[in-house]
Amino acid sequence: MGWLRGVAARRSATIGLPCPFVRSVDYGRDILSGSRRKKVPEVPAEPGLVVEDPASGFCGAVLRVEKDNVVLEDRHGKQRLFPMRPAAFLFEGKPATLVPARTSAPAAPARSASGSVKVEGLRARTARGSRIWVEGIHDAELVERIWGHDLRVEGVVVEPLHGVDDLPGLLAEFGPERGRRVGVLVDHLVAGSKESRLVEGITDEHVMITGHPYVDIWEAVKPAAVGIREWPTVPRGQDWKQGVCSRLGWGEPAEGWRRVLAGASGFRDVETPLLTAVEQLIDFVTAEG
Repeated sequence: MGWLRGVAARRSATIGLPCPFVRSVDYGRDILSGSRRKKVPEVPAEPGLVVEDPASGFCGAVLRVEKDNVVLEDRHGKQRLFPMRPAAFLFEGKPATLVPARTSAPAAPARSASGSVKVEGLRARTARGSRIWVEGIHDAELVERIWGHDLRVEGVVVEPLHGVDDLPGLLAEFGPERGRRVGVLVDHLVAGSKESRLVEGITDEHVMITGHPYVDIWEAVKPAAVGIREWPTVPRGQDWKQGVCSRLGWGEPAEGWRRVLAGASGFRDVETPLLTAVEQLIDFVTAEG
């Protein structure tokens, strides 16, 4: 057969006819390859997207995606389920492949300084009859700084006591009862301390007393939060705040307190005993009983 191909080529060349067996030297596109298939676009199946199933003629809006299927609803409210196969739908009259829409992760809820979920657009609740009492202005300011948002949500008022020496008398004057509970936060509430002796006889069911082991509320703020390695030791009999400021070079206690309060921006800046004590009091005074 090879010799016949050669003869035919020579004969065609002699009489000036094209040879059917000679390959063309035209290096254009291969006409036998056919036209390349156009890529079908992928369209996210967002709720409300209107597409058509060309096989059935059903046209509707995307309701939801269920695994590898999409639920469409037409203008009459009729719903149908279709598999999400490649190029299975028409979008704006052209073939399209529906794919699941990317869902962004929900934003983490905003947190208050205490770590609780922050209530946006808060309108402070009318104050409850119950109260939280703390030992002094500094205690009240620190509690407000960390738990202020929570207290406004719950309608709880914090009041300074200026000491617990007359706590039994103050409670008698207030008259705790159902709906008028009192939570008391006490400094240096440890076994054998003056503070523990003053409160040990209070057993009213509408009163809760909690506390922390620190001499002063300042010490309940972590040292790192105020830029020091540790709180100085102040000898007994010396004013603790004045002694701390003197040893740290903070000037007067008023200046020292501004440093402490500025360092306590959230619950991570205060020690666990204080966190636990205040959370217990908030729970107690907001309970229904």
